[in-house]
Amino acid sequence: MAESESAALHRRRFLKGMVVAGGATVVAPAAAQAQAPEKPTGNTSPPTAAARASEREHPPEADRLTTEKTGSDFMVEVCKTLNLDYMAACPGSTFRALQESFINYGQNKRPEWLTCMHEEVSVGMAHGYAKVAGKPMAAMVHGTVGTQHAAMGIYNAFCDRVPIIIFTGNAGALDERRPGVEWVHSVQDAASTVRDFVKWDDYPMSLQHFAESTVRGYTLACAQPPGPVFITADTKLQEEPLDEREQRKLKIPLLVTASQPAGDPNALREAAKMLVAAEAPVIIADRYARSQAAMDNLVRLAELLQAPVIDNRSRMNMPNTHYLCQSERAGGLIAQADCILSLEPVDLYGQLNVMRDQLERTVSPKSKKGVKVICISTRDLLVHSNYQDFQRYVGADINITADAQTTLPSLIEAVQREIASGGKNAIAMRGEKMRESYNGFADRARAEAALAWDATPISSARMYMELWEHLRKEDWALVSDSDFSSNWPHRLWPMEKHYRFIGGSGGYGVGYQPVAALGAALAHRDAGGRVVVSITGDGEFNMAPHTLWTAAHHGIPYLTVIQNNRAYHQEVMHVQRMANRHNRGLRNVPIGTMIDNPNIDYARIAQGYGAVGIGPINDPNDLSEAFRKGIAAVKAGQPALIDVVMQPR
Repeated sequence: MAESESAALHRRRFLKGMVVAGGATVVAPAAAQAQAPEKPTGNTSPPTAAARASEREHPPEADRLTTEKTGSDFMVEVCKTLNLDYMAACPGSTFRALQESFINYGQNKRPEWLTCMHEEVSVGMAHGYAKVAGKPMAAMVHGTVGTQHAAMGIYNAFCDRVPIIIFTGNAGALDERRPGVEWVHSVQDAASTVRDFVKWDDYPMSLQHFAESTVRGYTLACAQPPGPVFITADTKLQEEPLDEREQRKLKIPLLVTASQPAGDPNALREAAKMLVAAEAPVIIADRYARSQAAMDNLVRLAELLQAPVIDNRSRMNMPNTHYLCQSERAGGLIAQADCILSLEPVDLYGQLNVMRDQLERTVSPKSKKGVKVICISTRDLLVHSNYQDFQRYVGADINITADAQTTLPSLIEAVQREIASGGKNAIAMRGEKMRESYNGFADRARAEAALAWDATPISSARMYMELWEHLRKEDWALVSDSDFSSNWPHRLWPMEKHYRFIGGSGGYGVGYQPVAALGAALAHRDAGGRVVVSITGDGEFNMAPHTLWTAAHHGIPYLTVIQNNRAYHQEVMHVQRMANRHNRGLRNVPIGTMIDNPNIDYARIAQGYGAVGIGPINDPNDLSEAFRKGIAAVKAGQPALIDVVMQPR
């Protein structure tokens, strides 16, 4: 007991000493002032002149820790002069000042900051948004590693010729970098990773430079052919204080939207003569229409010529309810054509030729010898050498380097003048044949869809027909490609408005569907609240399931239907082809291609991200009720997902 008390007393004496000592450090200066000054001793020297001067100088200033305005505030002012409604980003330290300026100085309005969980989502979201809204959206990506994450999304947008404004941050000056991570996330040339597949990039060295480059970048992104641009915001420029004197020197250029290139009138007159003189003209529309007016002009031209239109569906080009929309007869029409007008072809060589994928590949023409080809396209205005999205070269008889959408009204006028001089009877007779050929398209498609009506796993045709019964009463939009669904929506659903469909990814990068659907749904929400549907493969969805969190967080309603074949089925078919070619059997084809064992519960994943999750649906008779619930959730403002276990295609 004595030892315990002694230890306690010892501890109290120690703590008391600490308190006294600590208190002494606080009161010592006051106590020192109260003490009488000591008398100088005999050995003390009077202060020198230099010592007296140093005593009269101001003490050194403390480090400046705050400021009222920074370079990033001015960068936000620049962005606010552009027609940008949104900025999508996954947080990153290389743009920390810009993010703070957007949400505080810029009041998080025009552009509004949208939170994504991956840089590929930020860029892909902007991709889908632009195709519906008809204008760019911005994305902010972290330096180096964030740009690497975003690369596939940027490539998709480049191949699809879609305008996006992409910003990144970078700590350029080495003496300004914090040790550690900031060095690892810095680079000498921030755009080098993506330069081969952006339309233009810049690394501004001053705030005035940033203003001019950003306005220039927006203009270039929108000029035909459009594409993503990439601008680097230096962290020192972002974070340095900006005083009033410096700010008065800065000027933001006026944003002026450039007119789009139109076709040469002489070339258009020759094209009109060739089209009117043809006995079997065919129009192929690919990455053509950006608006309803463009669709209307294509219908007008087709009716003038009574020429069938093949819609390659890189965009929504031609209403499929029009008798001259004969995409399902593409092979026969091209084979018989004596004149082909190709509007913004993605692959003109592929439109005219077919390659057999066999041990020794061979090529044969789709068209007959002597066919005249007219091409109106901006494809030659944006060609980079490394990535081969430009396809094989083929020369057209008349090659008009111009924006087809801008040029078509002039071509229509030229055709009208040419028809006035004769040939109306032949054109009218051709129209009657086209009507006869069109009759029965829809009936045949419905008959084919009924062949596997009660099959399990569920057939894609049954799924699309059941979904249509609920969509037909709504103002709807399909924001996913249909290539992996045997094009059933184009065969079964009437598509008459431009916003009904947005085409595919351009670069065929897996993971495009869920991220582009998110951006497209945002644009449709702002356009008046259409019922938006995305049919997404399970392999695609697994690349970015967290898009549903962004949708729930920002109130973006749309319906995702998982076309769940529990496989990367495109790759299943590739491996099957190789196994057959090598005479090795198909037993091991599922290795590396199947998504099963365990099966993924997509409805629960959706619920975890805050969306409505329904399924899995295994019985085709349960589809109708699932779609009713899913569409009701979307109309109530929620993102929803329905997991449908389906046949491969």
